Amino acid sequence: MINKFLLKEFGLKIRDLRLKNNLSQEKLSFITGFHRTYIGMIERGERNISLTNIAVFSKAFEMDISDLLNFKNQNPKLSYQDYKFKSDS
Repeated sequence: MINKFLLKEFGLKIRDLRLKNNLSQEKLSFITGFHRTYIGMIERGERNISLTNIAVFSKAFEMDISDLLNFKNQNPKLSYQDYKFKSDS
């Protein structure tokens, strides 16, 4: 299903950016205004966040939203064909 795969990829991207910026979940929580446990849930792919919250992460990491949603750096072989609709199963 598209949700689990996409949420996992986004979570890995957030965790990778957080670690590259030497930020703890607590520090990122302070910057974004999100609760630390919410950030952890996002990193584990347990939460489907809104576009407005994606924009908050984009601002926190000083990058465009499109760059934040580009998972090719993490998984170069990733393509839109990897995403599946509920009706694809």
